[in-house]
Amino acid sequence: MGKKILVATGGGDCPGLNAVIRGIVKRAAQEPDWEVYGCMESFNGILKDKIDIRLLTEDDVAGIHIQGGTIIKTTNKGGPFHFPVKQADGSWKVENRTALMKKRFDEMGFDAIINIGGDGSQRISQELSNLGFNVIGVPKTIDNDLSCTDFTFGFQTAVEIATEAFDKLVTTACSHSRVFIMEVMGRDAGWIALNTAIAGGAEVCIIPEIPYDPHIIAQKIATRYKGDYGFCNIVIAEGAKSLDGKVTGMAPTAVGDEHIKLGGVGAKLKAELEAVGVEPDIRVTVLGHLQRGGTPIAYDRVLATEFGVKAVELVKEEKYGTLVIYNHPDISYVTLEKALEMPNFVKPDTSDLVRTARGVGISFGDQASLKY
Repeated sequence: MGKKILVATGGGDCPGLNAVIRGIVKRAAQEPDWEVYGCMESFNGILKDKIDIRLLTEDDVAGIHIQGGTIIKTTNKGGPFHFPVKQADGSWKVENRTALMKKRFDEMGFDAIINIGGDGSQRISQELSNLGFNVIGVPKTIDNDLSCTDFTFGFQTAVEIATEAFDKLVTTACSHSRVFIMEVMGRDAGWIALNTAIAGGAEVCIIPEIPYDPHIIAQKIATRYKGDYGFCNIVIAEGAKSLDGKVTGMAPTAVGDEHIKLGGVGAKLKAELEAVGVEPDIRVTVLGHLQRGGTPIAYDRVLATEFGVKAVELVKEEKYGTLVIYNHPDISYVTLEKALEMPNFVKPDTSDLVRTARGVGISFGDQASLKY
């Protein structure tokens, strides 16, 4: 008997989303009478007053694995539990539309949902599962902050983009004897910054998991100069914190958006370094959404395709309430509850990457860095 699968992509866009969608559609096509539908703009497609759900065929997904973004759109605002609704007076309020979603889901004859997204999206998956929806999650985020999986797709592409940008800053820093600070994404996880720092040969790497002291960073910078000449390159994660423990960003302003808008920590560090007496010219580069866009590298295309195929197989086996994961060399699954028990952050005291970085002289701006 055939099945009817609803696919959604939620949260920020990410290299490899289209490869997952393609993997889902092509694997489902191997089963008799199976159909895959895309729910446009995450779950908005089934929640809006005007339903926007589209059949996805093999022709629709042909060649999309090389494209960035998602052909079925995405959003990090709202959702079935906090859907923004405009009132007659022009104001907005959020409402729980899960009852409407369940009604439409059943009326349209869907058997299962494959929800492709990061931590926030998978928490929605778990809540929907608790309400009786047949849900399979696929881990997507450039931040790599979901536990139980070795990697989330999109992460390796983001690191590649950041490293290529950092390589270019190294040469201009050297030419002008400057200090360059490159701010990368990652929210509360330092994985992008840490991998970029090692791959790009940074002198300093500042991550959210290790609060920094600008005085210690200034000491590291000083070792990079002999007379008037020298240079220093710093990678800093957007969620980095100084010793006061405060992140840098702005409160959300869009209706239905509950996420603080991180950003500006590179400029903050520049001001702090100048305040403690760093004399060389300091420049800041913010990569921002460049890290989320563009063509996924081969690694992420392969991983995303594996995730898509596995998600359909889990639907076939009716193993709902689970998240597809990668534990080298296997593609497997865990319960959504298990996957969300704790986030995947860098563990400074036990991480081999931190040990490697310290071993090649990268400073994290902490007391431990003074020993290297």
